[in-house]
Amino acid sequence: MMKLPLIAAFAAMLALSACGGGNDDSPAQPAVSSPAALTKTDNVVGTGAEAVAGKRATVAYTLWLYSATASDFKGTRQEASEFAFTVGSRDTITGFDQGVTGMKVGGKRTLLIPAALAYGAAGRGPIPSNAGLVFEVTLNKVE
Repeated sequence: MMKLPLIAAFAAMLALSACGGGNDDSPAQPAVSSPAALTKTDNVVGTGAEAVAGKRATVAYTLWLYSATASDFKGTRQEASEFAFTVGSRDTITGFDQGVTGMKVGGKRTLLIPAALAYGAAGRGPIPSNAGLVFEVTLNKVE
């Protein structure tokens, strides 16, 4: 009878496919981690107009994936840019909006944002699901 070797071979194939196979050439993804809560750290306290709900804020930022093992929590750098948004209007992720609220022009702040206040289980683009984020933000203008 040949049933037993065939069943064993089939079971082995299923086991390999369940763990991603044995011949995966894709690069290893970094471990996804997230801070427990939103943390705002002022590196420089601004002296200009304050970012409050309803005001348009222009910010420059750098974004990293959160890494619990890095001394500064900065994992893989994702992007750096500048943009404007209306504070409190859901124009951006909740953690960023909450993190910028209360800053004054000229201020620089580091935000540790949990996944639930970022892109959550869905992720977005290069941001994996359930990833926490680290932003360094400079508030340039409030109008």
